[in-house]
Amino acid sequence: MSNKAKTKQNSTVLEEFKKNIALFIMLLPGLIVMLFNNYLPMFGLVFAFRKMDTYTKLFGSGWNGFKNFEYLFGTSKAWEVTRNTIGYNVIFIIIGITLPILLAIGLNELRQKRGAKIYQSIFFLPYFLSWVVIQYLVFGLLSGKLGVVNQLLTSMGLDRVNWYESPQYWPYILVIVNTWKWTGYDSIMYLATIVGINKELYEAAAVDGASRFQQIWHITIPSLIPLMITLVLIRLGRMFYTDMGLFYTVPKNTGALQNVTNTIDTYVFRAFRQTGDLGLASAAGFYQAVLGLVIVLSFNALARKYDKNAGII
Repeated sequence: MSNKAKTKQNSTVLEEFKKNIALFIMLLPGLIVMLFNNYLPMFGLVFAFRKMDTYTKLFGSGWNGFKNFEYLFGTSKAWEVTRNTIGYNVIFIIIGITLPILLAIGLNELRQKRGAKIYQSIFFLPYFLSWVVIQYLVFGLLSGKLGVVNQLLTSMGLDRVNWYESPQYWPYILVIVNTWKWTGYDSIMYLATIVGINKELYEAAAVDGASRFQQIWHITIPSLIPLMITLVLIRLGRMFYTDMGLFYTVPKNTGALQNVTNTIDTYVFRAFRQTGDLGLASAAGFYQAVLGLVIVLSFNALARKYDKNAGII
């Protein structure tokens, strides 16, 4: 590129900047927050390879090589926590695609829009509840003597169940609780996409004799695929992360349940509380981030093969 062309290009960029300076000023606070919240902490990845003896010398401790990773994966719990982390997230992704879409389509098909808004608010309400509140709700249902579920069981002539000492039930309980909390929130995004679909497509399909189910199958669902791919990519990036509130707070950190509720995050948190080793926590975060990036790039490549406009990268 010639100097004249470069000068013209630079002047064009400067003119665009001056023209939209108000928008750039509005963007500045978000960029600052993202810089301090997302990028500066990345320098902490170096702690994964250091021996963290004290907190007074974060960068003065010696190098530890891969010993932090060896401790993370050298225990008998390594396979258990990895299995639980991946297994639960796969289930959450599958449910997070199907149920919110069905709920959004159902709300959109309601003829009484006032009733649809009421139902939408009811389904959306659990999203605003903290995990501490949900913990007490679950405990109120599953408490040994006064729990609602045990009272129903005894009223039907069945024995009480000590839920907090019965790990075989908790994979189902955690999935149900997570679905109850997030389905309403996820359905809002799909519902917003459905509302934005061109109504002329439905009118043309109706003229051609398509039933309502055929319109949903051939118009609504294909229009939701780009959003589905984006949300799946985002969740795949968090495949090796779990919600501490769900897996630590809701089961009340009960030891009898840890074989089915222990994930990478809860395992590292418990280990950090016992040892205070910052290097172990950093190694776990590094491991989770790298694997999440690999999964996102792989799925994004597959999505781009399906549709060149699909994907987020």
